[in-house]
Amino acid sequence: MRRAFFISIAIGMVISLLAIGSGFLWLKNAYHADSGPSKDTIVLIEKGMGVAAIAEHLKQEGIVESANVFRFGGQLFGTKQPLRAGEYRIPSKANPARVAEVLKTAEQVVYKTTIAEGLTTLEIVDFLRAQPGLQGDIVTIPVEGSLLPETYHFHRGETRLSIIKRMSDAMQRTVDELWVSRAPSLPLATPYEAVILASIVEKETGVAAERGKVAGVFINRLNKKMRLQSDPTVVYGITNGTGPLGRALTRKDLDGVTAYNTYEINRLPPTPIANPGRKAIESVLNPEQTDAIYFVADGTGGHAFAKTLKEHNRNVRAWRKFNKKN
Repeated sequence: MRRAFFISIAIGMVISLLAIGSGFLWLKNAYHADSGPSKDTIVLIEKGMGVAAIAEHLKQEGIVESANVFRFGGQLFGTKQPLRAGEYRIPSKANPARVAEVLKTAEQVVYKTTIAEGLTTLEIVDFLRAQPGLQGDIVTIPVEGSLLPETYHFHRGETRLSIIKRMSDAMQRTVDELWVSRAPSLPLATPYEAVILASIVEKETGVAAERGKVAGVFINRLNKKMRLQSDPTVVYGITNGTGPLGRALTRKDLDGVTAYNTYEINRLPPTPIANPGRKAIESVLNPEQTDAIYFVADGTGGHAFAKTLKEHNRNVRAWRKFNKKN
C-alpha cells in the first residue's frame, strides 16, 4: 500500500515537471517567435512606467500579442538591463525579445526642427511653442539676435527651453569664431555690432549670393558716415519684432522717429532686428569689396547696385516702373 502511494507521488512529480518543462519551453518559443506588426511602429514609453505597465501598453499598441509573454519571458530569458522611457522605433515583425532589446539599448526616435534665418526672437519662440514634440513654455524671451537659426535635432519630451539654450550657445560660438577672422579696419567696434549689421543684411536680401555685396554697401555707408536707410529697420521699429508689418511702408513711416529708423539715425540700431544666420554674419565680417553705396530691388528677387545717386535714382525709377506693371 505504501509502495503504491509513493509510486503515485513520483508519477505526479514527473507529470508536474513535464508540465513545467513544457510551459518553460512554450514561453521561450513564444518570447522569441516573430509576432509583431508588419511595418515599423513608433511607441512611447512614459517615465515611471513599470514592466507590467509597459507590457500592457505594448499589447494595447499591437506590438506584442501577450503582455505576460513579454513580461515573464523577459524575466526568464532577457538581459538584466532595465527597460527605458522614451520614444522608440520598433522594427516590423519584431518578437518580444527584440522589442525588449530595443527598449533597453536602442537610440530614441530623433526629430528635427529648422529655424529659418531672419526670424525675430518672438517669431522663433512662437514657432517652438507650436512644435508638438517639445515640452514646457519659454517664460523669459531671449534678447534679439542671440539665437542661431539652423536645424536642431531633439527627442520627444525635450524642453523648448533646452532648444533655446542650444541656439544661444550656438550663436555665441559662431560669433566668437567668426569675429577672430574678420577683415581689418571694419567700422564695427564689437561682435554685437556685427550681429546688428548681419541682422539687417539678413532681412534685406533673400539671395544668398548677394549677402556679401549688400554687406559691402552697408560697410561703405558706415565708413562714409552715411545713414544706412534700411527699410527692415523701419519695420522693426514699428512692430517691435512681433512679425511682418503686413503692408507697404509709407513716407510717414520713413519719417517716423524710432530708435530703429535708419533713415533718421546716423548709426546702427540699438539691437539686432532679427536673428541672422552664419552666412550673414560671415558676409558682414568679410564683406565683398565694392564701390556701391546704394541698392534697390530689381524685380527679379535681387537688387540693382549703384555707385552714385544719379545711377541709383535711375534704378529706382526702373523698379517703380516694374512694380507698377506687376
